[in-house]
Amino acid sequence: MSTDPELLKTPLHALHAELGARMVPFAGHAMPVQYPAGLMAEHRHTREAAGLFDVSHMGQLELVGPDAAAAFETLMPVDVIGLGVDRQRYGLLLTDEGTIIDDLMFVNRGDLSADEPPLGSNAPSGGSAPRAAGERGGQTIFVIVNGACKAGDIAHMQARIDQRCQVVPLPDHALLALQGPLAVDALSRLVPGVERLVFMTGGAFGWNGTDLYITRSGYTGEDGFEISLPGAQAEAFARALLAQPEVKPIGLGARNSLRLEAGLCLYGNDIDTTTTPVEAGLNWAMQKVRRTGGERAGGFPGADRVLAQLDGTRPATRKRVGLVARERVPVREHAELQDAGGHRIGEVTSGLLGPSVDRPIAMGYVQAEHAAVGTPVFALVRGRQVPMEVAALPFLPPRYHRA
Repeated sequence: MSTDPELLKTPLHALHAELGARMVPFAGHAMPVQYPAGLMAEHRHTREAAGLFDVSHMGQLELVGPDAAAAFETLMPVDVIGLGVDRQRYGLLLTDEGTIIDDLMFVNRGDLSADEPPLGSNAPSGGSAPRAAGERGGQTIFVIVNGACKAGDIAHMQARIDQRCQVVPLPDHALLALQGPLAVDALSRLVPGVERLVFMTGGAFGWNGTDLYITRSGYTGEDGFEISLPGAQAEAFARALLAQPEVKPIGLGARNSLRLEAGLCLYGNDIDTTTTPVEAGLNWAMQKVRRTGGERAGGFPGADRVLAQLDGTRPATRKRVGLVARERVPVREHAELQDAGGHRIGEVTSGLLGPSVDRPIAMGYVQAEHAAVGTPVFALVRGRQVPMEVAALPFLPPRYHRA
């Protein structure tokens, strides 16, 4: 167990200790990297059944006010205004140079100024309690940002849009992720109604008098859910989930291998303030309405650069790619990528032996002329060239519940 007094503890810290977790510093918190079963077993259990992740280190906040969606849209190349109620979307905060401050998830929660009943059939009477008088009014956008970025993200939003909406951090909330093909079976026993959600939708539910906001989404490529709830009730709810026969606790180690097989970026490794969305291959996250010729084209930080890369008028000179090693040699982040002649063409940003695909996989950036699927490249590992090949992402087909 980590004993560093400066590390923050999530509401599940005592439960992690009880379960024998090995704790490590991560995003300023003491977090479980693995439990006694080990990373490989945890990874496979999530792919086969259901894994419970404590992701309470993530930042949670609300943007509140009649102009919340329009205000938030000015910070990202993403359609916020057109997002329906209880619909979720992936977003990107950008610098004025068009590079990525953070990636995030957000949900249009609609108008929460009234006291609405939650969707779950066992929800507590009265539903999610409204905030103090004056803190609600108009639209509410619920946002989840990366743990290491949350202080900067909140400051960025407050500096840019707090004249148009309230930026309300939720530091007292926990966040749990239940991931895997049997996650819906386990969660629906406790929270009837969640099975009606489909991928990238959410809803307000209740459990034993506790308000929950649940989205059908995650970071593993599997079907699953993310559950926001008051931190004071997080341990009781986590214990109830772990009591389900499908569910086991999963640490950060398996979370990383699962997301890499799913071809998902890790902020600080695969994307950061040196990368643009187009370089990162995140074109799909920028809807047509925000692109050149769209109804609300541009108007976000770095729009000239990003739109020029999207249009091809000033193409990106490097691209994020998937990589598969031709030898059974794991290739880690920061390994140099070379062509056959030994010339540097890029760098690995994430890499490991994929437990489900049973081969070394990686992501990295290469010069655009080397980015086509099937292109041979070489990773420099301990002074030796390891042959690799550019591969399509994701490495495993996703199993999201879309209908």
